[in-house]
Amino acid sequence: MNPQLWLEAATLVFNLIGMLICILGLTLAQKMTLRWPGYVIAVIGFLVATMPLFYQLVQSLRGGA
Repeated sequence: MNPQLWLEAATLVFNLIGMLICILGLTLAQKMTLRWPGYVIAVIGFLVATMPLFYQLVQSLRGGA
């Protein structure tokens, strides 16, 4: 099976996991005295959630399917 099809099938999973990581990071940033570790976790969650979109963007720029 094509990796693109696997990634499209897993988009919902990436979005849910990324959203949970992002919410966790923002909650930690709110409760801690040093806020930057929570913000870093939130950015990582955002990147996980948008990974399928970034993959499709890179594939379209490379001239792929």
